Amino acid sequence: MQLVVGNKNYSSWSMRPWVLMRELGMPFEEVCVRFDSFAPSSQFKQTMHQLGSPAGKVPLFIDGAATYNASPLVVHDSLAIVERLFELNPAVWPSEVGTRAKARSACADMHSGFESLRRLCGMNIEADLSEQGATLWREHDGLRSDVARIDALWGDLLAHSSGPMLCGQFCAVDAFFAPVVMRINGYALPVSPNARAYADRVTQLASVQAWMQAALAEHDFLDFEEPYRIKA
Repeated sequence: MQLVVGNKNYSSWSMRPWVLMRELGMPFEEVCVRFDSFAPSSQFKQTMHQLGSPAGKVPLFIDGAATYNASPLVVHDSLAIVERLFELNPAVWPSEVGTRAKARSACADMHSGFESLRRLCGMNIEADLSEQGATLWREHDGLRSDVARIDALWGDLLAHSSGPMLCGQFCAVDAFFAPVVMRINGYALPVSPNARAYADRVTQLASVQAWMQAALAEHDFLDFEEPYRIKA
């Protein structure tokens, strides 16, 4: 099995299945395709198309143990990848039906929602963006609304959780919100004590620590990924 990812410092969507597979001990070969730009002519886009991504995006899961039209199965889109991983490992989702439905709903919400947070606060593990975060927090109602809704969503799941994570033990929903935790940390976005404690638990997961360490080791500044960085 191969998982194709982008730069760990910036690629929030890549982080989700990588953290999920790593935390659950699912073996895979990592293939990293560096961001050079997202123009159709970029090396990144060309490489991703060659690997089988119709949109030219990461992540991409290449399952050599399964086939489609006599070729290795290639799955794009993080939610679709998670569902394929669930077929390989039931620990991807909670075992109880209701809890599993709630976890899937939260993942879908993250996948399609929270537009202001994602647009304004691009993931950047290397940078201290607390000053930028304070400015964005003051100026954007949408950002405050998104964070409040995430805080409430986490609070509701944790109130019914049987374990330290959102739906008991670690599963896909925690992996999906790991990049949100990176944004809360990096931009110093204010959350409730309950949400802060959960964010700290996610940050300390072995898989998240490994991703962060690899992101810090990249030393690959991409100016087109950081139009928001405040200059001294």
